[in-house]
Amino acid sequence: MNKFDVIVIGAGHAGTEASCASARMGAKTLLLTLDVDSIGRMSCNPAIGGVGKGQLVKEIDALGGVMAKAADACAIQFRVLNSSKGMAVQSSRAQVDMRKYERHIRGLLRRQKNLKIREGEAKGLIIEEGRVSGVNTGDGNLYAECVVVCPGTFLDGLIHIGLRHFSGGRINERASIGLADSLKKAGFSLLRFKTGTCPRLDKNSIDFSSLARQDGDIVPRPFSFSTVKPRLKQIPCHITYTNKKTHGIIRSNLDRSPLYSGKIKATGVRYCPSIEDKIVKFGDKERHQIFLEPEGLGVKDIYPNGISTSLPEDVQLKLLASIPGLEKSRVIRFGYGIEHAVVEPRQVFPSLETKLVRNLFLAGQINGTTGYEEAAAQGLVAGINAALRVRGKDPLILDRSSSYIGVLIDDLTTKGTLEPYRMFTSRVEYRLILREDNADLRLSKTGFDLGLLPSNAYRKVKKKQEGVKNGLLFLRATRISPGKKVNAVLNCAKSALLKNPVTLEELLRRPQIGIKDLRAMRELKKGISESAWQQIETEIKYSGFIQRQLKDVERFKNLEKIKIPDNFDYSRLSGISSEIREKLARFKPLNLGQASRISGVTPAAISLLMVYVARPKPASARYQH
Repeated sequence: MNKFDVIVIGAGHAGTEASCASARMGAKTLLLTLDVDSIGRMSCNPAIGGVGKGQLVKEIDALGGVMAKAADACAIQFRVLNSSKGMAVQSSRAQVDMRKYERHIRGLLRRQKNLKIREGEAKGLIIEEGRVSGVNTGDGNLYAECVVVCPGTFLDGLIHIGLRHFSGGRINERASIGLADSLKKAGFSLLRFKTGTCPRLDKNSIDFSSLARQDGDIVPRPFSFSTVKPRLKQIPCHITYTNKKTHGIIRSNLDRSPLYSGKIKATGVRYCPSIEDKIVKFGDKERHQIFLEPEGLGVKDIYPNGISTSLPEDVQLKLLASIPGLEKSRVIRFGYGIEHAVVEPRQVFPSLETKLVRNLFLAGQINGTTGYEEAAAQGLVAGINAALRVRGKDPLILDRSSSYIGVLIDDLTTKGTLEPYRMFTSRVEYRLILREDNADLRLSKTGFDLGLLPSNAYRKVKKKQEGVKNGLLFLRATRISPGKKVNAVLNCAKSALLKNPVTLEELLRRPQIGIKDLRAMRELKKGISESAWQQIETEIKYSGFIQRQLKDVERFKNLEKIKIPDNFDYSRLSGISSEIREKLARFKPLNLGQASRISGVTPAAISLLMVYVARPKPASARYQH
């Protein structure tokens, strides 16, 4: 049977989330992949999460996605980044056993009801009258109501090692050429982006004795709200550095670098540059940090995070030999750079459906992002919206005030990107209320309503919500008087001693005092989980800032509520420049909020647009929704 509700092309992090979400929502789904053994593969570093990325993983979990649980099941070291700073910028990261992660994802998808996995290549899209209706595999046609394209770096991929280059999606894996041609033929504007990876080293050839050891957190913070504790043994990473000799080797071989010889013309990742880029662009730095990350338990592969490179093999060997601890290291696989095609993301709606072809959704690196987490977040949203389209339901649109995922997608679809996009906390205006610790409270109802979050998980969230409410009431109503025990705790925390009775809420507002201190002073209310108490502490300590951000969010939502009809005739707008009219007509914003974030669209233009959208229209001229 070659007829499906949804076909997902590609089985990386975007494709696995998309296919699983679609199938779990009841859509008959096909996952089409070049190689079934590569499902869920971690192409680059053996880690999930990071600054801004940890928030994405938490949100994926809150919505009912799979990445967080898979990472927890396969993690070999957990660390909270920015742990000395406030909750708004803290981000979780975990080293992951790459092979176990692949097997975990593969097993999950093979067991998934409504999901069929097929090995084959998407040679092209079947598009009829502006609507996708299936995929051509070269061996025949597969038909579906919706298609989700998640090709990663395989879309017209070109691998570079030194001045040698060849077609490929990953090393030893073929690229998807026909699909790129099909997208061009459909009228999509394509860009070329570049990314890269590090050489892999044999653990047994590295001298760790002189290197700094980096252990994970003593008390791990899992990604999933349902994970109790890690399953696997936790192991350390190690740190080393490049030096002047390393930099000299690289500088003397830049003429053999595809980046600097002109072979690679695509735009690379600004925030994760190759070692060549680091040496050229940061010439004043005497050394660059390298994290030696194990790729798993019981395996010898080490990922030297920090020396992504596309230099020739002989140069890679020389630069590795110049680095402390790596002098005698053996290379299991050399690093390489890869160029791939990207669809300019402003050709996509916030639902991740394309503007040119109805029922066609794009997710992951095809939209200009880099990173497992950014891909997975998009895949989840695309899979959800494909399944909703099959049901005839309105799409799920996550806005900037609701989630990091909303910021990610809004940035791409409204502003576009001319370089590989990576999520950071600094991109998020409302990060004080969009924290890791409250992702479940923000998004779990949506996941449950969609049928992605199990009822037992949602009950746990509701219990936490109730705990937060009761805990806040308890702290506001309970007063504590000066006393030997109380003042001993305050003295230990280096906080002013009590002279008069105060509420527990007032005490918790003090920067030196935490929930643990209140617990040491007296019994806290029973039946409230530790995660709820942590939530309460953050809410109280940052209440003034949070209230201000909530007011900002309310103003933001007022603009987002004013919808613009799909077929609005922007040529009727008088009093604004033709350039702004052309931009609005080309980008087709869904609402005034999105229109206001298009580069070059002025506040005056938004005011005029608001008048036109709100103006009553004669029945004969009224726009149809």
